[in-house]
Amino acid sequence: MLPVSSTSPTALFHGCGRHLKLLECVVDGTGEGRVRSTTPAEDRYIVLSVKRNRRTTAQQHRTARLQWCREHHNWTEQDGACVLFSDESRFSLSSDCRRQLIWRDSGTAYRPENIQEKDRYPTCSIMVWAGIMFNGRTRLHVVANGTMTGQRYIDEVLLPHVRLFRGAVGDKFVFTDDNATCHRTLAVQDCLEREGIQRLVWPARSPDLNPIENVWDALGRQVAGRNYPPTNKNTLIHAFTEEWDKLPKQLLDNVVQSMVRRVECCITLHGGHISY
Repeated sequence: MLPVSSTSPTALFHGCGRHLKLLECVVDGTGEGRVRSTTPAEDRYIVLSVKRNRRTTAQQHRTARLQWCREHHNWTEQDGACVLFSDESRFSLSSDCRRQLIWRDSGTAYRPENIQEKDRYPTCSIMVWAGIMFNGRTRLHVVANGTMTGQRYIDEVLLPHVRLFRGAVGDKFVFTDDNATCHRTLAVQDCLEREGIQRLVWPARSPDLNPIENVWDALGRQVAGRNYPPTNKNTLIHAFTEEWDKLPKQLLDNVVQSMVRRVECCITLHGGHISY
């Protein structure tokens, strides 16, 4: 079993010590170690309870993912070359240290019973939007004040960015975004229809199917590896904008072409999360 936690035993000890001191209950230990509070039988019961009490991926999400992948299992790399994969992402000056203790068997990280879906938005961060397709990328757009609305999505994303790619690719152009509320307003739908932009229906809770997620990871690593890491919001924006433009074209092309394999893998796992 693999315990995963970002809190060190030393930190926990010092934290407990402070509370004990406040309660005037600090006792000089004898060095013999802590007495076990559970019996072997209770230990076995705890292990069984952990295995039974799993947070599973919602069945309806798995069903929708499986159906979507089956509908697109004949996709070719040529088909994917006409698709603009887009997404918003948040990046922070500091990493999120609010980790949870997770017990799982080795090699089972991507099994449905070991995945907990959640929305998490760190503080001191910026929100950015971008899109990638084979042999192309949009500019990195920084969302001012960190909040995207339907009208802002039209004014800041669809018209200045997506519409340009639609004009360059032609009638075969397909646009993908996720199911965020601001993406699904009537005004957004009207704008897409008016501009002749075909949008691909995307299954809920499926960031692992979107190749741009791998690009976000690479972008974050590039910024973190800079000789002079960003120290405030302005330098954070500058760093991400600069590193976005420097991402290798081959990286973007490779992740776009991985869509065929992603679809096949998801079908094999009956709609479960894939290790991409």
